[in-house]
Amino acid sequence: MSSALTQKILITFGFLFAYRVLAYIPVPGVDTAVIASFFDAHNNGGGMLGMANMFSGNAIRRMSIISLGIMPYITASIVMELLAATFPTIGQMKKERDGMQKYMQIIRYATIFITIVQAFGVSMGLQSMTGVNGTSAVMIDPITFTFLTTISMLTGTILLMWIGERITQSGIGNGISLIIFAGIVSGIPRAISNTINSVNTGELNFLSVLAIFAIILITIFVIIYVELGERRVPISYSRKTIMQNRDKRVMNYIPIKVNLSGVIPPIFASAVLMFPLTMLQSSTNEYLVAIADALHPGGILFNVITFILIIFFAFFYASIVFNAKDIADNLKRQGGFIPGVRPGNHTKEFINEVASRLTGAGALYLALISTLPFLFINNMGASFYFGGTAVLIVVQVALDTMRKIEAQIYMSKYETLGAVGL
Repeated sequence: MSSALTQKILITFGFLFAYRVLAYIPVPGVDTAVIASFFDAHNNGGGMLGMANMFSGNAIRRMSIISLGIMPYITASIVMELLAATFPTIGQMKKERDGMQKYMQIIRYATIFITIVQAFGVSMGLQSMTGVNGTSAVMIDPITFTFLTTISMLTGTILLMWIGERITQSGIGNGISLIIFAGIVSGIPRAISNTINSVNTGELNFLSVLAIFAIILITIFVIIYVELGERRVPISYSRKTIMQNRDKRVMNYIPIKVNLSGVIPPIFASAVLMFPLTMLQSSTNEYLVAIADALHPGGILFNVITFILIIFFAFFYASIVFNAKDIADNLKRQGGFIPGVRPGNHTKEFINEVASRLTGAGALYLALISTLPFLFINNMGASFYFGGTAVLIVVQVALDTMRKIEAQIYMSKYETLGAVGL
């Protein structure tokens, strides 16, 4: 392993360690014992707070300054992606180098605005929260607490945003995805401990634990199988092109993944749902509370909306990351063609048709894997939040990080061979 790769891995671990340290810094003026007792008393391990707590790396249970997690940043990114797809000016800005910097700056400002709104809503909700003995969760003046909560959570989210961008630039893998990955993985020991305690107290029988374990394993195997699946569209090259590239490796197929959009649709869907749910939970209005109850993660409505949102984001994001016209133009320029398909526009239409079919299958797979495992395990009485979305993120990010590490190793080998003249 090269020193450059080792340095990138150490940088990544260092930033992730800093993220985990932030998860233990509480918001000023809040009684963390009351928050923990509220979680235990209301058994929110499998509800909306359980889902949000999972994505935040158990920061909500501790009412940390990073309780909002990276979701405000993701929500801002979703809004900008939608605007870029709707308005050509913003879309063009994203493609240019200088414009991309401005594009990212807008996302950061939008993240600040969303964080302030959510932090204000959380501070209002905490002021009405009480523990088992009626103890208030807030230990200081309400106005001061609202100000401190908003500022501290804004600071925490900005720090997470900075950590994610630094990992992407200087470390290995996508920083935002790795932060969510680390948050989910950090909750595994607690989930195991809760399950063992539930078995010991008789709340959960051993057969149910085996069934839960089997569902988790099946979910992991299905995710790995589909994520590694791809359709290879064969390519032929003219004799002239083959002679020109006889000393180079020319790919004789176009690999199109079954899941073109990756882990983005479930993350986007979770972010879109968690934003209004966070605000609704802090309301005392009976109608808004009724809506919040109807959108409970264990309910049918929540899973139906999640299913629809994942389908939408899968097609939306695939249309952004996969450009059939560019592939067809590059293929024509290199003297390649798909057997039985004319170069140019016909090739673009053929690739688009193949990608659309695969995206349809991939979107259905993502929607099912994000809803069915949770419904099964939740009905078995699991004492922790488990969803296919969490497993999908963990497996997808792990596979993507391993690919990038392998790419760095191969690049290092090529540079070594080039240096010695081989």
